[in-house]
Amino acid sequence: MKSLQTCQFNSISSGLSAILIAALLLSGCDRPNELTLSPAASESNSKAASAFTIAHNQDFVKDLDLDDQQDFEDAMRGMLAAAPNEAVFSESGVQVWDAGAYDFINGPAPDTVNPSLWRQAKLNNIRGLFEVAPGIYQLRGFDLANSTLIRGETGWILVDPLTTLETTESAMAFAEQHLGKINLSGIIFTHSHIDHFGGVLALINAEQAAANKVPIIAPSGFMAESTSENIIAGPAMTRRGSYMFGNGLERSVTGHVDTGLGKQVVYGSTSILQPTVVIDRPESSMTIDGVAFDFFNMPGSEAPAELTFYLPQHRAFCGAEVLSHVMHNVLTLRGAKVRDALLWSDYIGQSIERLDDVEIFFNSHHWPTWGHERIITQMQQQQDMYKFIHDQTVRLANYGYTPREIAEKLQLPKSLAGNFHLRGYYGTLSHNSKAVYQHYFGWYEGNPAQLNPLPPEESARRYVEFMGGSKAILERVALSIQRGEYRWVAEVLNKVVFAEPDNTAAKLQLAEAYRQLGYQAESGPWRDIYLSAAIELTEERSRGYYDPVFAKAFLQQVPLDQFMKALTVRLDADKADSETMVLNVLFTEQQKNYVLTLRNSVLHYQQKPPRADADVSLALSKRLFVDILIGQVSAPQLITSDEIEVDGSVLKLLKFFSLLGGSNDNFNIVTP
Repeated sequence: MKSLQTCQFNSISSGLSAILIAALLLSGCDRPNELTLSPAASESNSKAASAFTIAHNQDFVKDLDLDDQQDFEDAMRGMLAAAPNEAVFSESGVQVWDAGAYDFINGPAPDTVNPSLWRQAKLNNIRGLFEVAPGIYQLRGFDLANSTLIRGETGWILVDPLTTLETTESAMAFAEQHLGKINLSGIIFTHSHIDHFGGVLALINAEQAAANKVPIIAPSGFMAESTSENIIAGPAMTRRGSYMFGNGLERSVTGHVDTGLGKQVVYGSTSILQPTVVIDRPESSMTIDGVAFDFFNMPGSEAPAELTFYLPQHRAFCGAEVLSHVMHNVLTLRGAKVRDALLWSDYIGQSIERLDDVEIFFNSHHWPTWGHERIITQMQQQQDMYKFIHDQTVRLANYGYTPREIAEKLQLPKSLAGNFHLRGYYGTLSHNSKAVYQHYFGWYEGNPAQLNPLPPEESARRYVEFMGGSKAILERVALSIQRGEYRWVAEVLNKVVFAEPDNTAAKLQLAEAYRQLGYQAESGPWRDIYLSAAIELTEERSRGYYDPVFAKAFLQQVPLDQFMKALTVRLDADKADSETMVLNVLFTEQQKNYVLTLRNSVLHYQQKPPRADADVSLALSKRLFVDILIGQVSAPQLITSDEIEVDGSVLKLLKFFSLLGGSNDNFNIVTP
C-alpha cells in the first residue's frame, strides 16, 4: 500500500506542477529524448542551408527594403545606457538569462536565417535603458518584454515587471545606476501574460504595497486569467511551448535567433500580486502620484484581460500588447483559446478615435514611435491588418474554401505587406487565417472524411503500404529533396516515420526538410518549431528541464479554484469506473472548505461547508498544498505531517489518490 501511495501521489504532484508551470509559459521536461542515433548518423547530417533555401530567402525579401533604417533609429533613440552582456542567475546558481548568447547576431543575414527575421532579431538585440520622453523610461532587452518607468511626484510608477524575479531585479538595479533609487509609487500590470508581472515580488510585496499605499492596477479579470488560461491543458501546452520558443535549441545561426516578439522566453522564479485597483470600465481616468492616466479596458484582445492607457501630460499612449512591431498571434502555436481578430481590430480603431493629440507611442514589447502622423498611420495599418485577416478569411470560407486553402490563397495587400511592423515575425498570415476559421467554424470543415478518420499511426501504416512501401517512398523523396520540395517531403515522410519509427533514413531526410523549412521561415516560432523537430529526429538530447520550485511564489497566490480545476482533469475515468466518493478538503489559512464528489467517472468540486457524510476529511494549509504540488512533500511525509489532519477512512484517501492519473509534458510530437 505504501508503494502504491508514493507512486500515485508523486504522479499527481508531477502532473499538477507541470500544469501550473505551463500556465506561466514555462516549458520544460525531465527525461531524455527516447530517440538515439549513432554518432555517425548525427554527424553526417549537415546543417548547411541548401541552394533552394538560399534562393528562397533571397527571393523572399526582394520587395522588402531591408536597408530602411527608421526602425533602427527609433530603437536607438533616447538610449541612456547600453545594457551589459551579463548572464543572470537564480539564488541556486541556475542561469535564467544570458543576453550575450545573442552577440552572434550582427552583420548580414547568414544563409541559414531568413533575412527579414534576421533584421527583426538585430532590432530586438538593442538592449538598455531608454528615455522615451522626459519622465518616461523603458528597460528593453532584459527579458522577453519591456518594463516602463514613469516618474511621479514622490516616486516611480512601474508598468509591467518582467517575467522573473531574477531579470526584474537585474533590470531595476541597472535603472538605479542611471536614474537613482527607484521607490515605487504605483504598479500597472497591462495584461495577464506572465512576462508582464512575474517579477513583481523582486521589488515589492503585498504588505509593503499596502503600508506605502502603492496601488496595484490591472484590468478586469487579471487574476483569474493570469492563473487559468493554461492551467487545465498545461502539460500539452508545456510541451508545445518548448517547440514554439526553441527551448532545446542552441543560440546560433543554425538554432534559435529570436521569437519575433523579443529574444526568448525566460525561465526563472515567478510571482504575482493581487490587484488593488481594477480597471473594469471601457474608460477610466485617475491620477497616480501626480500623473494623470486615461485607462482603456480591452478584454478579449491579445490577452483575455488587457488594458492600454494614455498619459495626457506627456501626450503618450501605451498600447500594451494590443499593438506591436509584428503581426501578432490570433491563435498562439503553444495552444490557447482562439482570439477574436475582429474585436482586436475594433479596439485599435477605438484607440485611434481617442488619440487626437498623441505624439508618443510605446508598447510592452519592441521600441516606440514618435510623431502624430506616423503613430496614427501605424495604428491604422495594424487595425486594417487584423480586419483584413478576419474579413477575407470569412469571405473565402463563405465560398467554401477550407482553412488550408484559405491560408495558401491569402496575401496581404501590397499597401500593408511592405510594412515591417505587419510582418509575420511572431504570428503569421497562414496560421492566423486558420484561427479565424476556427473561431467561427471549429475543427470540422464539412468533409465527411474528417468525421472519423483513422488515428495517425494506423493511417500512416496504410498510407505507406498504399504508396509501395518505405523504400519506394524514400527513393521518390530523394528526388523531391533535390527539387527543394520541402513542404511535400515533410508531409510524406511524416507518414513514414509514424509507420516505421525506427527508420533512421526517413528520420534523417525528414529532419533535413524541417531544417530547411526552419531556415526559410520569417516567423521566429515557425523557425523554432521546425528546428526543434529536426533535433528530436536526429540527436540524442534532453528536451530541457524547469524546476517547479521557481513557481512557488506564484503558486501561493493562485486562487484555490484553479487548483481544484487542475485536480479534476487528472481523474482516470477507467480506474474510477463504478467508484463513488465524497471528500472534504479544508484549507486552514483561509478557512475555505471544498467538497469533492466522485461519481460516474467525473470529479466535481464546490466551495461549501463540509458534508457530514463524507468518506474522508482533510485539513491542511495552502502552503503545504503548494509544497505537495511542486514535489517538495511526498505522500509519506504528508500522511505523517503535523500540518495535516485526516478524519475518516485513510484507505479511501489512498484510493482517491490512486484514481488520479499523472500527466506527460514530454510526449512525442514528431514520432509516434
